[in-house]
Amino acid sequence: MKVLFLTSNRNKVIEANAILSNLGYEVEQFLVNGLPPEFIEPQSSSISDVSELKIQQALELISETEFENHALLVEDSGLFIESLNDFPGVYSSYISKTIGNEGIINLLADKSNRNAEFRAYSILYKNGEYFRALGVCSGSISTQIKGTNGFGFDPIFIPESGDGRTFGEISENEKASKSHRGKSLRILYEELKPPSK
Repeated sequence: MKVLFLTSNRNKVIEANAILSNLGYEVEQFLVNGLPPEFIEPQSSSISDVSELKIQQALELISETEFENHALLVEDSGLFIESLNDFPGVYSSYISKTIGNEGIINLLADKSNRNAEFRAYSILYKNGEYFRALGVCSGSISTQIKGTNGFGFDPIFIPESGDGRTFGEISENEKASKSHRGKSLRILYEELKPPSK
């Protein structure tokens, strides 16, 4: 079955396809005339609320089109930093584009608590059913930018389950085994899996 992933980030599509393809799902970026459709970015402090509003917009968009029988996938994620009262949270994409990794490091310059977590909330809609999953990856913010892999805040996030390297320093496969998005997608995978006989 084809799954249309509503995202402008190709890296997310690759990560989702790597996990869901094992169930026979083919994850593709949802494009209209070769471009990701424009959505009204929901205003909420909760990534689950943002995802819920996104899936409703997506369903309205595909209603009575050639895509209406396809499965849909939306996801919202963010970096939540403990000493900054969970900032940037749902504003992570905007903050990444504006102040970037250097800006986050500067905000934490006088903080001893560098604990943070990435959270990803995914919703897959299929044949009238909704499958929801929250994935969390705990870790900390490094004092300097390290690595060029991944995207966004990956080069400053050190996962707790790792060996001290940032997400920017590890391979895509290794990241998928630890990341918030990987965890969220694996929960979806378990929900979508047909019961064993």
